[in-house]
Amino acid sequence: MEETDIHSPAPPRQFEIEQPESYDEYLLHSPAEVAAVLRSLIERRALVSAYFNRGRSFLLTSVLSVETDAGELVLDCGREEEICRQALLAEQLILTAMVDKVKIQFTLRKVTATRFASRPAFRAALPDKVLRLQRREYFRLSTPIAKPVKFVTAIKRPDGSTLVVEASLIDISGGGVGLMATPTLGALLPRGAALNDCKMTLPDEGLLVANLCVRNKFDVTTRGGSHYVRVGCEFVALPGARTSMVQRYITRVERERKARLSGLT
Repeated sequence: MEETDIHSPAPPRQFEIEQPESYDEYLLHSPAEVAAVLRSLIERRALVSAYFNRGRSFLLTSVLSVETDAGELVLDCGREEEICRQALLAEQLILTAMVDKVKIQFTLRKVTATRFASRPAFRAALPDKVLRLQRREYFRLSTPIAKPVKFVTAIKRPDGSTLVVEASLIDISGGGVGLMATPTLGALLPRGAALNDCKMTLPDEGLLVANLCVRNKFDVTTRGGSHYVRVGCEFVALPGARTSMVQRYITRVERERKARLSGLT
């Protein structure tokens, strides 16, 4: 591969494959399925990021061969001798790629130097599992400013006490909600935090009670200079009737919005 590149250092990263408690349903353990996913990286000529040094360093590579009889795979090692040397010393590498909007991740415990098609390469044992993360795509509705959706839940403080908090929804979809949180509240909602029995009143629909999991958050600065934290939360096992309530709300608000824009209301 001609475009192999190197980048270091970088802040420590977190990978989904290292969080089986949250992503177990996306893990493939069958040797046949693992091999099929790895071969798809070859077929699609996918660019693969190989992270090591606890995610602080990585190189860009590609899968060259999957040898199921030998239980091994071969990776391009590129032309940078120093980064190759560091990768060879690493006890573990985490490899990640995107194929048709599907995230692929797998872990290699150790790589060794080899040659493939007369060029230097890496060789490693086939991984025992592969993460194939494909989420459903949902239409995300920005909630109306005139009819805001309020959010209420109880969270645990670091000292173990309970705190009832309120926030406004920025957006909502069939998969979850985005919260507008103050920086103080955002600090109390780490990624992966479970929020149970959250209450959201959907105008003209009723009270929605749902369990959520914090998936991401980032700082936002408005044009007026104020700051808030957008906290992205995913619905957890939302019952069908409540999913229908969310979809009805989204459909109605979007229909009303389009009608206003077209001058029908």
